[in-house]
Amino acid sequence: MAQAPIDLWEMQLAFAIGLLGIYVGWRGTIARMTGFYDLSGAVKTLLFGLVAGVLAASAIDALILANIREASVNILSVSVIALIIAMAESAFALFLLGRPRTVGLRASSPYGWTLGLGYGAMRAAHLNVRLFDPEVWPGVTGFDPLNIAIACTLTLTACIGHASIAAWQGSRIIEHERARTFFTSALARAILIISTVLTVFNPFMLALVAPAVIWSWLPAHDRWLPSGMTPAAAQAYRRTLRGTQRHERAAAERVRGERVLEEE
Repeated sequence: MAQAPIDLWEMQLAFAIGLLGIYVGWRGTIARMTGFYDLSGAVKTLLFGLVAGVLAASAIDALILANIREASVNILSVSVIALIIAMAESAFALFLLGRPRTVGLRASSPYGWTLGLGYGAMRAAHLNVRLFDPEVWPGVTGFDPLNIAIACTLTLTACIGHASIAAWQGSRIIEHERARTFFTSALARAILIISTVLTVFNPFMLALVAPAVIWSWLPAHDRWLPSGMTPAAAQAYRRTLRGTQRHERAAAERVRGERVLEEE
């Protein structure tokens, strides 16, 4: 029977941290859009992302991470391999998000966000296992509080990064700009793949891509995710947000025991 690279409970923690990225990524605009798009379709796309993420994580581990560990490839070879894997993911996202039914529902962008969350969660979970394995890079990897914190940051970066790229790709598909999004998204994914893999060997590599991922959160939630709404749906969505904010403010300011008067 093959022996796991780390203890079973450490592996479970690594995957739990990876799945936590889905919860964090589901916050914000995507959670408020529940009544404005098909939730079952988004969950189905999330499952597709989980499966694709497992396959991609295995390929990245065998073709990139293992070769870096053995010092058998240079940065140019790693970049080419990462670009090929990224192009495969972009092609899969283009196929999944560009289906006539999805485009007809104008749901390519929110579906892209959930697709990226699933993909990033599985990639992060696999990298977390390698990060907790002391044999991968002695002196750097291993199960300790610092690497647990790095695993959390790595998970957020991978999930939000892949989700933002897929959401942008979905928003461009609605605008009938498929060819340009393929190459641009593939390049962005390749950079994200290389940066996250190198983080296992040098945690400071995460700083190269984390600022761009943090920045992508704002346009993704302000423009890319709501881009598929019709004008009437967008107006109703903004009205819902204003009502939610008003109710939250009233709940925070209310004195317990007072009657709540609902304004029409």
